[in-house]
Amino acid sequence: MTKIKYLLIFIILLSTSLLYSQDQRKTLDTSKKNQNILFDKKTNTLDIHFNGFAFLDDHEYDALIPLRKTISGTRTEFDLGLNVDSLNHFVFGTNALHEFGGVPYFVRVDPVIYYSYTSKHLLFNAGEFPRNQLLDYPRSLLNDTVQYFRPNVQGLLLRVNTSMGYETGWIDWWSRQTPTERNIFMAGEIGKFIPFPNHVLYLSHYFLFQHNAGSKSDTAGNIRDSGGAQFRLGLNLSHKTVFDSLKIEAGAMGTEYRERSVYGFRLSEGFIASFFISYHKVALFDEFYKGDPNFLTFSDPFYSKPIYNRLDFIYTAFLGKHFKGQFILGLHQSPGRLTDSQPGFKVVYDFGRKVLARFSDN
Repeated sequence: MTKIKYLLIFIILLSTSLLYSQDQRKTLDTSKKNQNILFDKKTNTLDIHFNGFAFLDDHEYDALIPLRKTISGTRTEFDLGLNVDSLNHFVFGTNALHEFGGVPYFVRVDPVIYYSYTSKHLLFNAGEFPRNQLLDYPRSLLNDTVQYFRPNVQGLLLRVNTSMGYETGWIDWWSRQTPTERNIFMAGEIGKFIPFPNHVLYLSHYFLFQHNAGSKSDTAGNIRDSGGAQFRLGLNLSHKTVFDSLKIEAGAMGTEYRERSVYGFRLSEGFIASFFISYHKVALFDEFYKGDPNFLTFSDPFYSKPIYNRLDFIYTAFLGKHFKGQFILGLHQSPGRLTDSQPGFKVVYDFGRKVLARFSDN
């Protein structure tokens, strides 16, 4: 019954977004990141896409000693796309992870197989598709290390763009129930509402739910449910000052979690605020949290503390048409630990979709 209930909620969210989009007559003028047209508008073509990133992310902070680790490696995605027309696309490929020093060489290879419907106002994906640029959650709800070990969504996603913002609903099956594996899925919704187009003021929201049930051989195992939500009021002052980018956000965060037959839902509430500022090759990002400890399975573990601040110093060492390299130094301040740091480096490359062959309508 619980699964059906959340599935109905998911369908209602998507239906509401779709009806809302039908009343709009203008396209959304946002950054390239928020556009949903990922393919060239060419009919009957076969194209190739190659992209990935290399990363070094040092988590050697003392505030969370059991979680100490250094994450480093490369992610490489290669796929072929069959473009039936300007709206309908089929994509087949792989996304492979190599951790430096790991054996075998590719410790994990994820398939990329999905159907995509893309139009001016609508994006619909079904299958195994990259989450990058589609699901941009705060670390307090979904840790950014997910991109290293689980870069794809396995499920469905619907995104609606309008002149007043966008809404995205999705569901992702992490694990299918077997005699040894647990049944795990996640679902959520994110969106941004811009009440006055081209104005600095906006409202953003994030919802996330996770269901973790037992395996077939452990049907008596406790079922764990957890979820979180954030509502933020933001100001986008980019290009209105001497800075290239300047964004300020503040709002409320709430989470719930339970272990069935052990305890009911436990609620956590708190205040969260952030700002991002960049000028040429240098940027700063700061996020502050104050409230109840949170215990979401895939959130950044620092948000299990009642007060926490993170300050990132970002330097873009090189930037080209198809690649970007950045040094990032994260400074963590939490009770009893004010000097924890997290240095890292990341190179991202994407050569876009290149047409290999064209076919006639016949």
